[in-house]
Amino acid sequence: MQSLGGIRSWPATWRTTTASMMTTTTTESVRKVAQVLTVAGSDSGAGAGIQADIKVCAARGVYCASVITAVTAQNSRGVQSVHLLPPDFVSEQLKSVLSDFEVDVVKTGMLPSPEIVEVLLQNLSEYPVRALVVDPVMVSTSGHVLAGSSILSIFRYRLLPVADIITPNVKEASALLGGVRIQTVAEMRSAAKSLHQMGPRFVLVKGGDLPDSSDSVDVYFDGNEFHELHSPRIATRNTHGTGCTLASCIAAELAKGSPMLSAVKVAKRFVDTALNYSKDIVIGSGMQGPFDHFLSLKDPQSYRQSTFKPDDLFLYAVTDSRMNRKWNRSIVDAVKAAIEGGATIIQLREKEAETREFLEEAKSCVDICRSNGVFLLINDRIDIALACDADGVHVGQSDMPVDLVRSLLGPDKIIGVSCKTQEQAHQAWKDGADYIGSGGVFPTNTKANNRTIGLDGLREVCKASKLPVVAIGGIGISNAESVMRIGEPNLKGVAVVSALFDQECVLSEAKKLHKSLTESKREH
Repeated sequence: MQSLGGIRSWPATWRTTTASMMTTTTTESVRKVAQVLTVAGSDSGAGAGIQADIKVCAARGVYCASVITAVTAQNSRGVQSVHLLPPDFVSEQLKSVLSDFEVDVVKTGMLPSPEIVEVLLQNLSEYPVRALVVDPVMVSTSGHVLAGSSILSIFRYRLLPVADIITPNVKEASALLGGVRIQTVAEMRSAAKSLHQMGPRFVLVKGGDLPDSSDSVDVYFDGNEFHELHSPRIATRNTHGTGCTLASCIAAELAKGSPMLSAVKVAKRFVDTALNYSKDIVIGSGMQGPFDHFLSLKDPQSYRQSTFKPDDLFLYAVTDSRMNRKWNRSIVDAVKAAIEGGATIIQLREKEAETREFLEEAKSCVDICRSNGVFLLINDRIDIALACDADGVHVGQSDMPVDLVRSLLGPDKIIGVSCKTQEQAHQAWKDGADYIGSGGVFPTNTKANNRTIGLDGLREVCKASKLPVVAIGGIGISNAESVMRIGEPNLKGVAVVSALFDQECVLSEAKKLHKSLTESKREH
């Protein structure tokens, strides 16, 4: 496989980011901002191309520089004209940006000539970046041809082999594969596998134009496993720029440090939510209008700046109102102590508090968690989560279905779901959950009649899950190490209730448990 400097060397998660998506470098006052460079065409209607890319990155909290490859005259009625920029001038733009900025990810859109692809490759060999996202733009959604057949060969043999991910729609995938038929999900899977053999690390074949499909299905392939990403079709004319938006959102999430699959899932949710939010707006008089990338400014509760990572599940603290009363402490004090002791994520589980009281407590806990860069989830209560702008919710098998929760919370909130079986784990992935809480592993007093699954059951759920897993149920300092020793790579941590909150000092117990987990992780 061909390599361009550092493009292919980035690990699954190559930067630890703070809640503000910046990392301190040398001093507290110098901060490295996540940066994307988009290399694409200009859309005078601003729904796609460079303009869409910049808007997406801004919406995702990432700085976006741009190199323009072509200028188009287009609007909601279609593309009227395309003017290609000289390759030498494209190269000058690339050198100008790459020699100055610390670009993390390059995203390509319209690359209208072999010469422009060559100058891109030359500059990337001179100025390596961490990841390359290739959206092989050849045909606009409205059907206008944006790149000729001469581009196919250089895409296949020069560009795709150095791409970290490619994001063709079914028409583009068909063109890259010599015109093969792609009209079913099975044919999308076959196409993704064939495209992967051309060299990209990951392939996402977009099925928005798939005929006779009741929902929108994208097929993701990592070289070993296929993942089908489903979402409801949204009836709207405002679909101009969806492909550019998806690829740019993936690039932005990668720039913030997300693993590839997480970046893809967030991007798909972002597009779905933006489409649904914008389905009735009217911009232009043609058949295909743009949509609103900045829904977060008008609907802040649907948007979360920071990115959930599986390792956030390491020490998962679940509060309990009865235990807090027993030890005469408030939920706020309990949360503060747990975070200070090393808790990496907090779930508020308050079964007895009145709604108004719980909401006020939740708001205070959100402030505490945000100031410490720790996510806060609400157990079961979607209404409380929305009202206090929590980072997400955790639901059980008898609660509201995950896909409905996702539709209410939007693309960026975290959703966890309790699972005891392989079938439940598979369904959680399909419905759009971000992680699984599996248990009870051991008997516990916090839930009556809770069937335990033991370490063998936990292992089976982990093996079946495509999501990160946190173990829960009867776990404490005496047995946490045995849980982590089961050796499943997607088991990311333990969730505890009594081990922290039914103790006199939450802080000291959290420190001891965190130390034990850290030592166990280091050993294994």
